[in-house]
Amino acid sequence: MCNQALSAAAAEKFAQLDEFIDSLGLNLADERRRGKLIQILHRAQHIFGYLPREVQQHVASKMGLPESAVSGVVSFYNYFTTKPKGKYVINVCLGTACYVKGSEGVLREIERVLGVKADTNPTPDGLFSVSALRCVGACGLAPVMMVNDKVYGKVTPAMAVQIINEYKAKG
Repeated sequence: MCNQALSAAAAEKFAQLDEFIDSLGLNLADERRRGKLIQILHRAQHIFGYLPREVQQHVASKMGLPESAVSGVVSFYNYFTTKPKGKYVINVCLGTACYVKGSEGVLREIERVLGVKADTNPTPDGLFSVSALRCVGACGLAPVMMVNDKVYGKVTPAMAVQIINEYKAKG
């Protein structure tokens, strides 16, 4: 029964993606259709949360492109991910300003509290993913931590734990 539920959920997601792709009115004989690939991949990642091989193959098929053309774009741009992410994506800046002000300690505390290493799998409950970034462009707020699109500045390890607990309470 669980597999059927997953299959139904996946079918619904593929239907959403197909509806979006179809709305673009792509002409498979027109090479300019390649210009819509990034837009389609953004939508696919929004729908699925990440871009597994099956989704990339589906996009390639719908666009009349070789799978290698799609996977090449996915692997080139850092925004795209082929691994699932948690509901809340925590990014810790390890750029020079943040690093000097203690961001490595913030990252280590987050990893300890959540029980996962940066840039690996999400937490078992699927709530959190942790990543280390080189710079988020907010050096004046160093050290910086982001949760999804929200920026937290002058973060200490204790503050990071408090922020995580707030997101845990939201579920």
